[in-house]
Amino acid sequence: MPATRIETRRGWIGSRRLEIIEAVQRALLTGLKIPEDDRCISLLEYEADAMIVPPGKGESYSVIEIKLFSGRSLDAKRRLYAAIVDELSAFDVPAGDIKIMLVEIDPENWGLRGLPASEIDLGFKIDV
Repeated sequence: MPATRIETRRGWIGSRRLEIIEAVQRALLTGLKIPEDDRCISLLEYEADAMIVPPGKGESYSVIEIKLFSGRSLDAKRRLYAAIVDELSAFDVPAGDIKIMLVEIDPENWGLRGLPASEIDLGFKIDV
């Protein structure tokens, strides 16, 4: 049940916003083995003067922050990182222009349907 935010500079995506979002969704499915209908991704584009990036990075430099339940294995995280880079390469985003940050949250600190997620049958495994 990850919540994902993609942040980048305006201009390089153009009309492909939904395609980028779907690419990251496919990477989440591959890496974390979440259900197909588990979707929560936003895309924020900033004007060039509203986002500074490290020297040498291209116009497609992107920061992808994924908030997720704690408990995923290092192998799942590796699969996720590789899948994101692979999916975004179709948009000519170099691997060096992708920064991925995972923010792990204990299920008791994530509220769903008025309850802590730790008290709900999520319908999928976290420890993949």
